[in-house]
Amino acid sequence: MRYAILGTAQAIHDDGTPVAVGGARLRALLTALALRPGRVVPAALLVAEVWDGDPPADAVAALQALVARLRRALGHAAVRSAEGGYQLAAEREDVDLYRFERLARSAAETRDPAEAAARYEEALALWRGPALADLPDPGAESARWEAVRMDARRGRLAAALALGGAERALPELTALCAQQPLDEPLQALRIRALRDAGRPAEALAAYDAVRRDLAARLGTDPGPALRTLHTELLTPSAPRRPEPAPYPADTGGAAHPIRPEQGSGVGAPTGPGPSGRGSAPATPPGAAPREGWRPGAPDSAPGGHPAQPGQGATAYAAGSAGSRSGPYPPSAPEAARQGGRGSGNLRARLTTFVGREDDIRAIGDDLARARLVTLLGPGGAGKTRLSQEAAEAHDARGGWPDGVWFVELAPVDDPEDVAEAALAALGARETKLRGAAAEELRALTDRTGDAPLDRLAEHCARQRLLLLLDNCEHVIGAAAELAEELLARCPGVQILATSREPLGVPGESLRPVEPLPDPVALRLLGDRGAAARPGFRTDDDPAAAAEICRRLDGLPLAIELAAARLRLLTPRQIADRLDDRFRLLTSGARTVLPRQQTLRAVVDWSWDLLDVPERTVLRRLSVFAGGCDLAAAEDVCADPSYDTADVLGSLVDKSLVVAAPGRDGSGMRYRLLETVAEYAAERLAAAEGDREHTERRHLVHYRELARANEPLLRGHGQRAATERLVTEYENIRTALRRAVAARDAGEVLCLVHSLGWYWHMHDLATESRHWSEAAAALGPNPFAAPTVPAEPVHERIVDTPPPYTGELLTEAWRGIQLIRLAARDQNSDTWDTPEVRTQIDGVLAAYRPGLPQTCRSPSSLWIYAVMIAGDPGMLQRVVDETVETARAFGFRWELASALQLRANILANRADWAGDAARDAEESLALFRELGDDWGCAEALSARAESREKRGMYALAAEDFRAAIEHAERLGANAQVTVLRVRMAGTLVENGEAEEAEAILTEITARWQGYGNEAMPAARMFLAGLLGRTGRISEARAQIEALREDFALGAYAVFDVFLLATTAWLDNQEGEYEEALVRIREATNRVRDPLVMMVAPQLPAVYLLTGAVSLVSLGGPRRAYDAARLFGAYRTHLPPGHFPITTEREDAARVEELARAALGGAAFEKAYAEGGGLTMEEATALI
Repeated sequence: MRYAILGTAQAIHDDGTPVAVGGARLRALLTALALRPGRVVPAALLVAEVWDGDPPADAVAALQALVARLRRALGHAAVRSAEGGYQLAAEREDVDLYRFERLARSAAETRDPAEAAARYEEALALWRGPALADLPDPGAESARWEAVRMDARRGRLAAALALGGAERALPELTALCAQQPLDEPLQALRIRALRDAGRPAEALAAYDAVRRDLAARLGTDPGPALRTLHTELLTPSAPRRPEPAPYPADTGGAAHPIRPEQGSGVGAPTGPGPSGRGSAPATPPGAAPREGWRPGAPDSAPGGHPAQPGQGATAYAAGSAGSRSGPYPPSAPEAARQGGRGSGNLRARLTTFVGREDDIRAIGDDLARARLVTLLGPGGAGKTRLSQEAAEAHDARGGWPDGVWFVELAPVDDPEDVAEAALAALGARETKLRGAAAEELRALTDRTGDAPLDRLAEHCARQRLLLLLDNCEHVIGAAAELAEELLARCPGVQILATSREPLGVPGESLRPVEPLPDPVALRLLGDRGAAARPGFRTDDDPAAAAEICRRLDGLPLAIELAAARLRLLTPRQIADRLDDRFRLLTSGARTVLPRQQTLRAVVDWSWDLLDVPERTVLRRLSVFAGGCDLAAAEDVCADPSYDTADVLGSLVDKSLVVAAPGRDGSGMRYRLLETVAEYAAERLAAAEGDREHTERRHLVHYRELARANEPLLRGHGQRAATERLVTEYENIRTALRRAVAARDAGEVLCLVHSLGWYWHMHDLATESRHWSEAAAALGPNPFAAPTVPAEPVHERIVDTPPPYTGELLTEAWRGIQLIRLAARDQNSDTWDTPEVRTQIDGVLAAYRPGLPQTCRSPSSLWIYAVMIAGDPGMLQRVVDETVETARAFGFRWELASALQLRANILANRADWAGDAARDAEESLALFRELGDDWGCAEALSARAESREKRGMYALAAEDFRAAIEHAERLGANAQVTVLRVRMAGTLVENGEAEEAEAILTEITARWQGYGNEAMPAARMFLAGLLGRTGRISEARAQIEALREDFALGAYAVFDVFLLATTAWLDNQEGEYEEALVRIREATNRVRDPLVMMVAPQLPAVYLLTGAVSLVSLGGPRRAYDAARLFGAYRTHLPPGHFPITTEREDAARVEELARAALGGAAFEKAYAEGGGLTMEEATALI
């Protein structure tokens, strides 16, 4: 047996035939086991991964049942029970993920580019979709494999260029570069390909585009490889088609080979870019590499630059776990590591240096352009270590003949002693310490007269050296003065400084030190954790390890403090205690400065350097969730004693606030790292009265933002309003949570009404249900008996801020109950309860047609109460009067919405008076005038449905495609998915089954990302398509998955659909007795009022399914009854019904078999008898 988890999980017999593994959880279990072939996986871990942190009540029993199902599919021996868990009886080579790993590693190590290209192609061909796609939360594990995949794609492209395949590689390179515009190694490959293809002008244009993009997005210039390549392109003497760089060039991926000993086999790729499947650039048969090609060659990198050792795909990684930092492996001779370097005082480091390869290269670029470079970052970001590693790496190439000198300013408590500290570090004088500790460093000299700074400048005047000024923030003025003086008087001196804020010296180049990306942070935790507790591996609990790194913001010092706790706690225990991180992370090394021994001390150091306004703004910023814009900061953090914008800028300079452009282009956004936010929140709580005051300001600001944007969600401002609400949703949600906690009913009413339509548009039913229930608990239920009839209300709830009074207040509470009632759609087992029936009765008693508020959301939701009540006549009357009421009051958006709803209902009820197509057309015209993308999509969908019901499938598909375009522009993913499913059903009927199957397969494979609304229809359509093409077991798997994934048992329409679809599959497979049992039950339950409301044709269609079963069983009596059922089917179909393909096929099958069994005359007699039967009489024949 072989297993595939690079895409939807599959099991394949050795002969290549697939094993049916139906159901999302079953595939998740197979994925979790196949990720660790041959290893015992603890039951607790399987439960966590399969149920994604939301296990059933009896998780052990549920897991056992799931394992039993997997054994039935794979064979009992495939899954073994072991102490505390389960084991997949497989080798690594049996799993596609590990075959990919082996092939990619082999390709990276080969010396032949043609062989490398072939192996990369074979490896990449194993990918069918996202890695571990069936795990509900694949997390960092999937991301690591996607990064390895991207490395392989770069490697394959580099091999193709070495083989002269530039022209053939360009389409894929162009597509990848469009996805990853900031991936410099990938961009270099594309520019080289353009150059090698004889297109130098396009190569220059591509370089310019990359340069502009880097400047606009990152505020930086291209790196040295790209700049060198650019210089070559500009050199007139360069050949028209210069030879490409030796393969493999620096492709930006993981510089070390993938190591199988890393638990699940995951390497530690750090290359940027998404995954993505692409065809390999074709290589001519027998093509030979360009001259000079060899793997891992240290001779050159992209553009012909001398390469660092370790740039090839199999080369040694600078700073990787288990290595000493720098560009040379630990085994390199010391002379090679020194590179001829002169004296200096850099000390050997005692721990490995993990990651930061790109940072080291970038700092080298900075030092090539500027004489003063300052590394900026928050406390614990690793600035000191990075400065040392970068200095040593670049000094190894002979950068500073007179050495690299480290000046530690942390112990200096008097700015006047900064120059003395530098003199002492350079050994330019005799020094002794006053006091017992280095914190009280103060140089005493036997020389008097000259100022220390003058003596320092005199000492450095004729030297070429690099001065590392470390921890400048607490003596920032003195450090800036020293830097400016030395740079002016000593032309051979360069300075690399570390600080939490800029020095502010002319010519200073700032290099932010960002938190570690997730894969590197995990490597650091693994490295330091193994040192603290031998045998520790992040793979043993990847979810907890990833959570630790994420919640500690990727800060190296915090991660190292957490790793030290592994001597006492498991990763999960650490992760669970991070809400109290300042008490938890207190185990730093004894030999470091006190301010680096605990996490609190790190942040205390920064806090103590702030003035009063800075402290006030910082602590008030802690009330925000997900950051804020400048207007919000000024509104919430304001005080008459300071200018908030100026103070915020100062906090950004001091690396306590992170500033980054907003994704909507509206300006900068400001946020706190989680550790800083928690610290600031503590300080806010300790400031008497300030927390309540600031939280109130935050609540009012975001209530007003939500209230102002609610009407803009309908019309031309829809996209911008949606983007604002998406951006600020966590802040709005936090404001709502605080209002609920404070039992501030007015604020809660306003916020829930302001968000109701947003929740509906974006299928956030869980949010809608949660907050409407929380709101309902704060006030009365106007639908409770005795119900008071509603009075006309012309004003919207969101037209004014709270407080509300009178009928407007009562209507606000009605709206809460209606939102709550509608949100039950995702929790169908609660529909058939006395509470809900009473609520429906109350809604019908409170509202009547003609009220202005019933045209508007949320009061318009009362129509669904009418629908559930099951009175078709009342529903028709209410819908018609809603259209007329909206028209009479001049409510244009509400009129468009009511017309769209009526068009949908009329499309399914051809027996009603009205014209679905005409209503849909008018609705569409109104929504287009209003500029409402959501409404246009719904109106087009309504028109498509009306066309579909008349057999106009090609036109219906066109409408669905147009609707999808509108929904995609709005970013309404849930709406897009529903529309795509509906379109797929139409494509099946239009004879385009291949496209339909591709759509439905993709959606059902990714159901977690789209919400539940589209999934029942998607699985039903797919089951029908599979059944028609003879893939009955796969079709049944879809029905089984639908039963497993959704609680539809009390939702009558879906329960009936499931029964009838299964009966139809039974007929397709020849299980006619089983089909009769199921269709008999379906016909008994199909008369549910809601079913009849939305699908009145079903009772008749199910008679036809029963007829197929009877006539197929054989015998004259059954054939006679089948013909009678056939006649009843035709009689009881609603007027205007247009049968779908399966229905037409079943009808033809019954008529053909019954005529053959009975003869023409007897068939006609039975058919006529059936036409006179009532529905109840016909049902009794099944």
